[in-house]
Amino acid sequence: MGQDRDIWTSVREEFPVASRYIYFNHAAISPLSTRAQRALDALSDLLARNGVLAEDEIMGMVSRIRANAAKLIGAAPDEIAFVKNTTQGVLIAAGAIRWREGDNVVMPAIEFPANVYPWMGLQKLGVELRLVEPEDGAVTADMLTDVCDRRTRAVTVSQVQFSTGYRIDLDELGGFCRDRGIYLHVDAIQALGAMTIDVERYGIDFLSAGGHKWMLALPGVGLFYCRKGLYDELDIPNPGWTGVEDSRNFLDYRFVYRNEAARFEEGSLNLHGITALGVSIERLLEIGPARVEERILHLTGLLAAGLVDRGFSVTSSLEDGERSGILCFEHPARDSESIFTRLREAGVICSLREGAVRLSPHMYNTEEECGRLLALLEQAR
Repeated sequence: MGQDRDIWTSVREEFPVASRYIYFNHAAISPLSTRAQRALDALSDLLARNGVLAEDEIMGMVSRIRANAAKLIGAAPDEIAFVKNTTQGVLIAAGAIRWREGDNVVMPAIEFPANVYPWMGLQKLGVELRLVEPEDGAVTADMLTDVCDRRTRAVTVSQVQFSTGYRIDLDELGGFCRDRGIYLHVDAIQALGAMTIDVERYGIDFLSAGGHKWMLALPGVGLFYCRKGLYDELDIPNPGWTGVEDSRNFLDYRFVYRNEAARFEEGSLNLHGITALGVSIERLLEIGPARVEERILHLTGLLAAGLVDRGFSVTSSLEDGERSGILCFEHPARDSESIFTRLREAGVICSLREGAVRLSPHMYNTEEECGRLLALLEQAR
């Protein structure tokens, strides 16, 4: 127990934001760590002093980060591509599948728009979008599989829903899709960096996740995973010069794609974004993703119990396996906006989502901060 306290204290010291705010808003945009800040400064200095002569060193760094990103999700390095954001990953997945008129794609009706509009755009090809309405605030794996049929080509779902924190059973959903040859795409932006995930275990074909939330990086960079065995049956919706073999042979236009997920990288990469992402992933791996998840669930558990004790209604699921780093709550007699305003004025950074206050603590937050937030709510009743 003492060792755990030492680890979380050490991590907390890496986040200057913790000295100013109770920052429970990692489901929106995360603050940078001092580690990431130093790495960004070092990259800028390297480029300033060396320009193109730094290329080999930087590309070696990118390769190491790609390998670590693969470790984080249980993939191989050549199954990882760097993208601008979650949306770009979803666009690649939706555009790569060879659709036929009359096919359908199944998803919850409460997905964040990044995981909706790319699939909606397929309607011009005659692809049906099947939106599954929630029951008691959740769309379960069973509810999704119940509407699949022989023309279902893909299921797309968030591992953790942004507005409720509900975590779907990917074991069940992945097994169903794998057995029936249905592509499974997972939007992991509200999970990766907080909740564990294993793409092989869950039978995931595609995964998209921006880095600016739970992975503690910058906006403008993210990860895209594509299972290697799929390459021959997919199109390339975004052909670019770095996605082909021998890309440095500039005037030999051989249109042969790389035999790796980097075939989806169109051109120059966001090196600063990847650098920040790499530092954060390295730290998550040092601690251990399972340990990080346990810590975050411990904190949301404390918050949930305290909220219920004080007469608040927790709208997020509290069931084992369905909980996540997101905890939403309301009060039966007070509007959520006034609660949110009260917390913000007191230095608690959180969000409003779909009529509820949304809390999303990370591993460096503390039990004492949970207590302070609950005390604030007690005073405001």
